[in-house]
Amino acid sequence: MTTNPAESLVALLDLEQIEVNIFRGRSPEESLQRVFGGQVAGQALVAAGRTTEGERPVHSLHAYFLRPGIPGVPIVYQVERVRDGRSFTTRRVTAVQRGKTIFNLTASFHQPEEAGFEHQLPPRLDFPAPEELPPVVDEIREHLGALPESLERMARRQPFDIRYVDRLRWTAEEIRDADPRSAVWMRAVGPLGDDPLVHTCALTYASDMTLLDAVRIPVEPLWGPRGFDMASLDHAMWFHRPFRADEWFLYDQESPIATGGRGLARGRIYDRGGRLLVSVVQEGLFRRLR
Repeated sequence: MTTNPAESLVALLDLEQIEVNIFRGRSPEESLQRVFGGQVAGQALVAAGRTTEGERPVHSLHAYFLRPGIPGVPIVYQVERVRDGRSFTTRRVTAVQRGKTIFNLTASFHQPEEAGFEHQLPPRLDFPAPEELPPVVDEIREHLGALPESLERMARRQPFDIRYVDRLRWTAEEIRDADPRSAVWMRAVGPLGDDPLVHTCALTYASDMTLLDAVRIPVEPLWGPRGFDMASLDHAMWFHRPFRADEWFLYDQESPIATGGRGLARGRIYDRGGRLLVSVVQEGLFRRLR
C-alpha cells in the first residue's frame, strides 16, 4: 500500500475496468460527511478518457453533483460514447453508488488546431512566489500550536501543497470589508508520472479544493468554527494549454455573486510564467448551521 500522498492520488485515479464502458473507483474511508467532490470529478474524467483513443486531450467538462457520496463505498462510473467525430470526441459519465446516481459529467476532447491567432487577457501580477509563502498546514499549526489529530491525519494524506497568497484570517475583524477573492499556489506533493490524462484529472481533483473559499471570505473565517454548511452543485472547466499538476500553478479565484443560498465562484489557473492554463466555474449551496 502506498504512503506517499501523490502516489496515493495516482492510485485513486487508477480505476478498475469491469466492462467495456464501466469502471469502478475506490472511495477511501474518511471522517468527512461526504465523498470529496474533486475525487468524483477526477475519477469520472479518468473513466471518460479511458474510452477514447488518447490522442485528443480534454478541452472541457461540465458536471453536476446530484447526491452526496458515501465515504468507503466504491463508485461505479458508466460511460456513454456520445460522439466520435473528426475533430471532437464527447463522453457522458454517470457515477452510481448503491444504485443511485450521485454525479453526472460530460467531457469533450479535442486536439488543438492552428488558428492563426492567439490572445490572453493579462493576469494579475501582484502575487508573491510560492517559495515566499508558508504551506497552509504550517499556518494552521502556527495559529493553533498543534493540529487536532483529525487534521493531522488529513494533512499527512493531502496530495497537494497549498499556499494561500493572503495569510489566513481567523476572526470576524479580519474579514470585515474583505473582497470575495482568494488566490493559492498549488502543486502535487510528489511526481505524478508522464500521462497527460493523469495530470488533467489530478488538477480537476485540486480545482474543487479551494474554489468556494472566495464565496465564504466576506462571511466567515476560512478556518475555525463554521456557521455555514456548503456543498458543490455544479462544476465546469476549460483546459486551454498543456500543464503538469506536479509543478506550481496559481489558482486565482473570485465570487461575483452569492444570493438565494447559492454562491458562484470562478477561477483562473496560471503557470509561473502567467500563461492561462485552465478556467473554472462552480456554484455551491450554502446553508446556515443550526
